[in-house]
Amino acid sequence: MDTTTADPLVGRLLDGRYRVESRIARGGMATVYLALDVRLDRTVALKVMHRSLAEDPAFVRRFIGEAKSVASLSHPNVVHVFDQGTDNDVVYLSMEYVPGRTLRDILRERGRLAAREALEIMIPVLAALGAAHQAGMVHRDVKPENVLLTDDGRVKVVDFGLARAIEATNQTRTGMMIGTIGYMSPEQVTTGGADVRSDVYSAGIMLFELITGRQPYEGQTPMAVAYKHVHETVPPAASLAPDTPQLIDMLIAQATAHEPERRYQDASAMLVAAVDAHRLLPRHGGSGAHQVTASPMPAPPVTGVHAMPSAPQAAPSHTLIQPRAEVRAERRGFRPNWFLIGLAIMMAAAIGLTAYFVAQPTYVQIPDLVGQNVTTAKQAAASKGFKVTVVDGQYDDKVAKGRVLSTDPPAGTSVEEASAFSIVPSLGPKLVTVPGLRDLTEEQARTQLADAGLKAKVVKMENLEVERGKVLESRPAAGEQVKAGTTVEVRISNGMLMPDMAGLPRQEAEAHLQGLGLGVQVQEVDDDAEPCTVIAQVPKAKSPVTKGQQTQLTVVNCGFSLPDWWMRGNDGEARDDSGFSTVPSVVGKNLKDAQQELQQLGFKVKVKRLLGTGVVRFQRPGPPLAEVPPGSTVTLWH
Repeated sequence: MDTTTADPLVGRLLDGRYRVESRIARGGMATVYLALDVRLDRTVALKVMHRSLAEDPAFVRRFIGEAKSVASLSHPNVVHVFDQGTDNDVVYLSMEYVPGRTLRDILRERGRLAAREALEIMIPVLAALGAAHQAGMVHRDVKPENVLLTDDGRVKVVDFGLARAIEATNQTRTGMMIGTIGYMSPEQVTTGGADVRSDVYSAGIMLFELITGRQPYEGQTPMAVAYKHVHETVPPAASLAPDTPQLIDMLIAQATAHEPERRYQDASAMLVAAVDAHRLLPRHGGSGAHQVTASPMPAPPVTGVHAMPSAPQAAPSHTLIQPRAEVRAERRGFRPNWFLIGLAIMMAAAIGLTAYFVAQPTYVQIPDLVGQNVTTAKQAAASKGFKVTVVDGQYDDKVAKGRVLSTDPPAGTSVEEASAFSIVPSLGPKLVTVPGLRDLTEEQARTQLADAGLKAKVVKMENLEVERGKVLESRPAAGEQVKAGTTVEVRISNGMLMPDMAGLPRQEAEAHLQGLGLGVQVQEVDDDAEPCTVIAQVPKAKSPVTKGQQTQLTVVNCGFSLPDWWMRGNDGEARDDSGFSTVPSVVGKNLKDAQQELQQLGFKVKVKRLLGTGVVRFQRPGPPLAEVPPGSTVTLWH
């Protein structure tokens, strides 16, 4: 069955940008697809995480962070990460598409490699790892599957940071070890910890495999292999591949030392040793191992490999070691000559090796164009040899319309000369129209605003004209253009509550209630309170009322007489006007200003609510009886 056509992702447009063309490979943690970036019109490789990982929030958070770190890593031997994203249940990386094969494919096809050829693969791998180590990153999963050989002979390392993201998941330790246990350092097995020296160990195991065609340890279960990593020593490669130069065995031995402090302290240090070994190996006639490296003593037993089948070309080790010893005896007297010859050709070899590494593509950085005029920015980038595409714009509150909002890849990303990148222009702030909300319920108003991309702030106000619970108006008003996300004040009718009329003069109380659309009946009674003022009301203060409802006021008989405090002094004697204070009129003033003014004059202030406008409508006492004893209480209605 064609598994590619059955794959549900094939043919899908991810994130509105990546059209999945076909499936390339499937691994333990992800599946790799060939895809077209429709925005930049370029082919990319999409690494899509398996669903079990994508459903783990801890993995997704760590995955995003690691992807950002790797995207900043610029090196010709590292597969570049362009983008990272999610599309519903799909978590993916967009990466440089590298036509070619993995190092695992090469090993399956050819078996073991000659020492010189193995080093020529390991040197760029170590250069990539060294750049990562200098940037503070650890690969954690160095193995042939993560090394790509391009059709034009370049070497690329992939999957930086993915193993670290996996550590954030709920996967078990055994589950994490199954795919990579053959290359895992002792400290990763025992503690789960890894640093740059763990990558060095894995690189040493990989070099062993390139030279011998197999890993140093095999077992019936992953834990059996893990046990050997911790308790056994990697055997000399020469025990399986007798023509292995001693320089290679020394390189592998130091890289795979059990104690991290005895290894090369990072990949750059191992790179230096690998370059030296490459320089000293003969250029012709195979690996040259038998001329310079064979030991006169029988090779030690192959620790940890006894359960492995014999290599296809390998004869028993004791029959192959003896000829090496004989050749060494014949050549022993010439060793100083080899040393002198090595010194003599060192400069020429160094120059040749430098040329090997320099023959890589020239990389430049994407310029920082954010904030510039789009047309000007495009022309400036084109003048530097870039191929620039202006894609659909995006709304942004900070960058003005017609300016560069971002570039893809972002500024500072290292790319090959004359590469293509896109400019995303800003459309400025996104404006939306405030919808009409009058007479809607609170829930309906909130829904309308949310659909328009606006937020709601509800304020309830007394009103007799609009039914309780319905919208009176909005601020900003309906029809106005505002930024998306703006908070709109929704004013909702809370109906009307009966105001507190006690203490108001009859005439003012009647006029106020009639102004609210309420009917008024007045009943006069004899009372010791101030004549012609309200002393009771129906409905009670703060009771709900409706337009046209009948109300009743009980008012003290209006026969005029001065109040007791007007006739007597504070001591009950006849009044002495010389000690009285004049109450100023504060009607029409702001309530807080009125309160402050009266209090500064020594009066106490009592506030009653009529409409809640914050402006004084009535006051008692006030003119004409504005002479009161010091410290008297003045009541204000607003």
